[in-house]
This record gives sequence, C-alpha cells and structure tokens, in this order.
Amino acid sequence: MFIGEQPGDQEDRIGRPFVGPAGQLLDRALDAAGIDRQEVYVTNVVKHFNWEPRGKWRIHKKPRPQHIAACRPWLDVELAIVKPQAVICLGATAAQALLGAAFRVTQHRGEFVESSLAPIVLATVHPSSLLRAPDAETRHRETERFIDDLRLVAKAM
Repeated sequence: MFIGEQPGDQEDRIGRPFVGPAGQLLDRALDAAGIDRQEVYVTNVVKHFNWEPRGKWRIHKKPRPQHIAACRPWLDVELAIVKPQAVICLGATAAQALLGAAFRVTQHRGEFVESSLAPIVLATVHPSSLLRAPDAETRHRETERFIDDLRLVAKAM
C-alpha cells in the first residue's frame, strides 16, 4: 500500500490517485524495482485537492492538519480493508500523518520503521518531489535513490 499526501490536479479531476505526472513516475519506478503495479494499492492521506487559483491553473497547497484529521477515518478504513503487508509513505505529509509529527523523511528515508500499520513500513520521497528537482542530473540521481527505496520493499516482501 503506497500512501501519498493528497490528489493532484489531474487526480482530483479524474477521481483516482496517482494518474498524473507523479503517478506515471511512480509506475516507472515500481516497474524498475520489480513491483507489479497491479499488486499495489495507492491512496492518499487527504482525499481532496487543496489548491489556490493562479490564473487558469489550480496550484497545490499543502494540506492543513485539520484536513488530515478529517480524512483519517477513510484512510483507517482503507488500511483495515486492504490489510497491507507493506505500507510505503510517499513524502513528509504522509509519513508524519502515519508515523508521527516528529518523523523526518530526510533523516529516515529508506529505513524500515516499526509500526502497527503493517509488517513492513518505510517512508521515502513523494514522486512529485522528483519532478521538481532543479536539473536533469539531480532528477536522475534522486529517481535512482527512489527506485532503490522501492527495491528494499520488494526484497523484503
């Protein structure tokens, strides 16, 4: 089970998580790590797109704690139904919502974490952060690190 922050603009319009550019990058990374996308359940901590208008664009706004709290019952039901063998938190918002406000992806990225969520729990970056990398070299390097994180999960499964 992969858990991100919130839907993006395309996900919000389509009504399915991880179908936009970040989802396409996630799909490629899963494939490179040897994880079958058909065996993966993807969702978000927050179920709606928090945004602000900028011209004709809807620009992402970080969800507030009350958004996370309001959507937590839905996430808890998803966890109860799916009963995942592995939970992968994509990005700081998801990791902090599930592993505690003090959790830092920058310090514990790619490390297995003890949690009642699942036998295997790991936090890594959100694929959208890779898309925002400042240059192609950084984007490539960080994407490889992301794939390495996913390979850890695949190996542990």
